[in-house]
Amino acid sequence: MKAYSDMTKEELAKELEELKKQYHKFQEMDLKLDMSRGKPCREQLDISMGMMDTLNSAADLTCEDGTDCRNYGVLTGIHEAKVLIGDMMENNPDNIIIYGNSSLNVMYDTVSRAMTHGILGNTPWCKLDKVKFLCPVPGYDRHFAITEYFGIEMIPVPMSPEGPDMDMVEELVSSDESIKGIWCVPKYSNPQGYSYSDETVRRFARLKPAAKDFRIFWDNAYGIHHLYDDEQDYLIEILAECKRAGNPDLVYKFASTSKITFPGSGIAALASSPNNLEDIMKQMGNQTIGHDKVNQLRHVRFFKDIHGMTEHMRKHADIIRPKFEAVLSALENNLSGLGVGEWTKPKGGYFISFDALPGCAKDIVKMAKKAGVTMTGAGATWPYGKDPEDKNIRIAPTYPTLDDLKTAAELFTLCVKIVSAEKILSEM
Repeated sequence: MKAYSDMTKEELAKELEELKKQYHKFQEMDLKLDMSRGKPCREQLDISMGMMDTLNSAADLTCEDGTDCRNYGVLTGIHEAKVLIGDMMENNPDNIIIYGNSSLNVMYDTVSRAMTHGILGNTPWCKLDKVKFLCPVPGYDRHFAITEYFGIEMIPVPMSPEGPDMDMVEELVSSDESIKGIWCVPKYSNPQGYSYSDETVRRFARLKPAAKDFRIFWDNAYGIHHLYDDEQDYLIEILAECKRAGNPDLVYKFASTSKITFPGSGIAALASSPNNLEDIMKQMGNQTIGHDKVNQLRHVRFFKDIHGMTEHMRKHADIIRPKFEAVLSALENNLSGLGVGEWTKPKGGYFISFDALPGCAKDIVKMAKKAGVTMTGAGATWPYGKDPEDKNIRIAPTYPTLDDLKTAAELFTLCVKIVSAEKILSEM
């Protein structure tokens, strides 16, 4: 198909007229479809329902070491849960703390603790004139919301298929003591679905920060969320790499079962160095006597081991793979060759990233909503919600039914074409 920029004014005006007729037909359908967040669909939640049967009133709720999961105690989580999650995170169970249901909550706590009490004896961030974070972009809006909430200045760092721009990261981190952290989604990143290359991970582990309390916030949210059995991204394990590089305390690594079992009642975890964990436990001891051990035991009894979890993830992949393929098919069939956008083709995770022509993202999202499809707000993938080029849109395929998703993808690509054609026409 001919690129819009290669069409004459008359050809493009005629094309636009036809596109608008198609759009009005969509408006008449009275759609109410939600693609705004990366939520599991009902079928995905259903495959974990067996977990509700692993414990009942007759069940023995005692751990292997004799711990009664019904009672107080065990601040850092039961050993069996640490083993299961340790295998999932590729970390030693001794280097893990098991929390409640939300890794986002753990990240918030980690930033909050650094603000009020500092990291390993360093000055609390709230007593400093300026605190900054590096933010790979496009990135995860909820990460940015945490640092914005605490008044931390956010510095965008461009992403590539290899990961963040490490030349920029190394230069900024080594020269500016007020830079205290960087947000990372290293595997099947949100929203592009990129996985950091071996070189990127090694360069992270060998950073030489000006600030002693600089930390990499390594949110490995999609570590085992593959779409394909035969095409999977692999990631060098960051804590082991940091230890090899002589930087054992550099990383806080987060994960959870939120998109593995039930997002509202999974288990979250943090892996880090013994020094960091000891620092965290001082605060935790004042905050809680221990998280939900019954839920931890429920997860262990349901999965049994990492092999059970891997098999479970294959079921997830079978449900969401057709959805990703449907969106990618619509993008390819409807937009390929028009020169009006580019998109990623992830092998895992929860999102597809779409880059429209500069200045078009907000109008595309607004137009889709007017016809009944709600998408993530344009700009959400940037700090402060401000995409300087107004071009990135996060597509979340998992939640709608496959039929609804196909309809939504058709409408989305139509909106892309209309907004792009109008932009190109206005510049002719």
